Amino acid sequence: MSTLPARAGRRCHHAVNPFHSAVYFSRELREEMAALGVTDPNAAYFASRAAAFGAVGPGTVTATFFNFRHDLVARHLPAVWEVATPAQVLDARLRAADRTLRRLLGEEAVAAPDVAEAAELALRAAEGCARPGRPLYAAHADLPVPAEPHLAYWHAATLLREHRGDAHIAALLDAELDPLEALISHTATGFGMAPKWVLGTRGWTQQEWDEASARLVARSILDQEGSLTEQGTALRSELEERTDQLDAAPYEHLGAEGTLRLTELAKDLFGRIIAAGAFPDGMLGRG
Repeated sequence: MSTLPARAGRRCHHAVNPFHSAVYFSRELREEMAALGVTDPNAAYFASRAAAFGAVGPGTVTATFFNFRHDLVARHLPAVWEVATPAQVLDARLRAADRTLRRLLGEEAVAAPDVAEAAELALRAAEGCARPGRPLYAAHADLPVPAEPHLAYWHAATLLREHRGDAHIAALLDAELDPLEALISHTATGFGMAPKWVLGTRGWTQQEWDEASARLVARSILDQEGSLTEQGTALRSELEERTDQLDAAPYEHLGAEGTLRLTELAKDLFGRIIAAGAFPDGMLGRG
């Protein structure tokens, strides 16, 4: 039985995760990857997030990233490794994280006590994560922890993000949602990425989107207007609750007091990077 308040781990994850993911949308990552010769934004994203695996092919990325069309992934992998090695990409991503966070938080703030405390708590939570059945987490767990507090927190946020993401894929498969159905039903909640952004970045066509939407209507998950039905709302809620169960270990390890404190610190840092323009216009919400 959990010792945490209901949804405490989920709230903590939602506050911590953006600190990691902001790097993928930063100009600094584009610049660092371009310096290696990787100029396509999709190639840069696939390589920078998958580099912890080594020089993998498209199958590994399609399986573990889950919601990208395989043809889009295969357009860039394994070809990107002929331009830059995984080790070079990991170094470039860390440099980008350093530069991005210094820009968003300010030079003095990256070494502030609250960032160091967040790093300590997040790393302690990550001690409760487990490798089996969680490939993206496991690959990143083998990477060294950076010494500087803002990068240590960013690394810990990476571990916690990928641990929950791996668990969420398991829940989606159990619910018999394919990658596009999962995307559509998630955007229908009004949280996360906007449908237009998803359609423009994941490689799916409008026809495929419409066909997947029709499948969800046939399952009574969406109504004819594309909104979640009562059944669909219940399904998305059940998915998050199941993911909470599969991702409980790090927050149980940290404990209720530590999880609450990490959430408070992470929310403040999240608000600061949002205010500094961490994410592109039009990415979030229903736009």
